[in-house]
Amino acid sequence: MNCNYDAATETARNYYNSEDADRFYAEIWGGEDIHVGLYQSPDEAIATASRRTVEAMADRLEKVNQTSTVLDIGSGYGGAARVVAKRFGCRVIGLNLAETENARHRELNVAAGMNEQIQVLDGRFESIPLEDQSVDVVWSQDAILHSGDRKTVLSEVNRVLRSGGQFVFTDPMQSDQCPDGVLQPILERIHLPDLGSPGFYRQEASNLGWNDLGFQDLSHQLVNHYARVLETTRQREAELEEKVSEAYIQRMKNGLQHWIDGGNAGHLAWGIFLFEKP
Repeated sequence: MNCNYDAATETARNYYNSEDADRFYAEIWGGEDIHVGLYQSPDEAIATASRRTVEAMADRLEKVNQTSTVLDIGSGYGGAARVVAKRFGCRVIGLNLAETENARHRELNVAAGMNEQIQVLDGRFESIPLEDQSVDVVWSQDAILHSGDRKTVLSEVNRVLRSGGQFVFTDPMQSDQCPDGVLQPILERIHLPDLGSPGFYRQEASNLGWNDLGFQDLSHQLVNHYARVLETTRQREAELEEKVSEAYIQRMKNGLQHWIDGGNAGHLAWGIFLFEKP
């Protein structure tokens, strides 16, 4: 058992299960999606931009139909799962480590009349609780960074994908040209030794024999997103303090600024990957 990713998994699980995090993401992100958005204007609503990312990722999936099974690893509140299930009429499995988020995910599925179409599993993506070659698509949004063993995550994705299956995902990353040491404030915040990079994911995909169907580089949207979240947090700070601890809000503001600074310096990367297993 790898202690590194066990520690990272437990850190992420405790964070996303915390009352402060749950309330913050529900209030600021809108309670459906917790990931980087695609912004058409600087003042666009976070929920609107976040949903646009889901649609952009779904647009790249040309082979999904009603007979398909899609696995969302790091599924959060299930916003993407519901969009995908409704759009394609397919079965969706959401795998997520935070029981607090999973409980809300299930509640929202029931409210949408989709609890039969979407299954929510408690678990981690370093050890996916599914059979070999059992899904047609693996989907992930801004979740793999939380793993201390991303190679194992990709190996697990490969294991559960059927031949011809696809892996579509986003992840906040360091740029391929990022100097050593400059991201330490970010890494300390998320309790990890490093981030992935576009080059890392492409190399690991090549090692697994996957076909690279293209990386859509949208790194500028990482700064747009965290700047919008920071601005919204500041605007609503007095209201938030009635629901979220002052210490959490301050740590969040500091953390968001580190992401913004890293992105503006060209040290961070983000975008949409699509790979296919032969």
